[in-house]
Amino acid sequence: MSELTFEQMLEDSIKTIHAGEVVEGTVIDVKEDEIVLNIGYKSDGILTKNEYTNDSSVDLTTVVKPGDTMEVKVLKVNDGEGQVVLTYKRLAADRGNKRIEEAYNNREVLKATVTQVLEGGLSVVVDEVRIFIPASLVSDTYEKDLNKYAGQEIEFVISEYNPKRRRYIGDRRQLIAARKAELQAELFARIHEGDVVEGVVKNVTDFGAFVDLGGADGLLHISEMSWGRVEHPRKVFKVGEKLTVLIKEINGSKVALSLKFEDANPWKDAADKYAIGNVVTGKVARMTDFGAFIELEPGVDALLHVSQISKEHVEKPADVLHVGEEVTAKVVDFNETDRKISLSIKAMYAADRYTAANDADEVSVDIDAVIAAQESDAE
Repeated sequence: MSELTFEQMLEDSIKTIHAGEVVEGTVIDVKEDEIVLNIGYKSDGILTKNEYTNDSSVDLTTVVKPGDTMEVKVLKVNDGEGQVVLTYKRLAADRGNKRIEEAYNNREVLKATVTQVLEGGLSVVVDEVRIFIPASLVSDTYEKDLNKYAGQEIEFVISEYNPKRRRYIGDRRQLIAARKAELQAELFARIHEGDVVEGVVKNVTDFGAFVDLGGADGLLHISEMSWGRVEHPRKVFKVGEKLTVLIKEINGSKVALSLKFEDANPWKDAADKYAIGNVVTGKVARMTDFGAFIELEPGVDALLHVSQISKEHVEKPADVLHVGEEVTAKVVDFNETDRKISLSIKAMYAADRYTAANDADEVSVDIDAVIAAQESDAE
């Protein structure tokens, strides 16, 4: 029996490896863009940065150190220079594929950081598997600018899994919709018409403001923003502003809100303050061809008809009055049911004439009395 040479015994003691095989190695050297591993083979294994990760900004010296062990996959047994070419990224991707498949089948909620903001959506990486989230599946509302998601950790589910085409689609929208539905159910279970609740202004339009009540949006119509007149909602409210609002009406999933609290209703004592015959002062709020509307206080306007502006003929209110001008007039009609008040400046002139006439009569009587007394003394 022939004896084995030392070289033969050494070669026999070293394991054989094949392309595609998963092996364990020990880091013996690491550079910024390359890792050298002892894999128990006659040649060391080389793991480049490109085969370690898809992130080109990574410095390998910050992620591994000599003495660390790691599992890698053999790409080539001999790269032409006697070295074994290894990959960690592809092994992780294989395992990641399995992870994504399980998440897809189980409808598992995944969490990952947005690595790229693309023209048509977001890109995230889970266990070295790149997942695309289309813009239409990022939120349940239209997102004009997706850049705010850059570097942000988000939750999603896998809505499409196709490893053959390397197509992995994530969906964040359905999670948001489901959460909103849950919050909406909780909200409607506890609120009732007449309740006073807290909310945050979410959007302001020409006709009102939408207020987030924490599960559903309520509409605060421009007519319900104040007992007084509101020129434009954007002049009163800002997005993000906190409000205390009254739930005026609930109709299905629609909520109508109001800021017209009854304890601040200016018409509550109006019958006394604006009784017929009272003289009141207000400011011209707006004008039409038939008259001017005088704001007596926020929420209480009265009509000063063009025929009641002056004892002289007035063609148009704008000929003698201007918006913001303060006027004093007499209440000539009060309708609490319809919340209508009519004023007259002309009636003020009539009252002045009546008072002057009465004063004149009294003076005349006094003079006659004096003359009569004088004649009596003469006799």
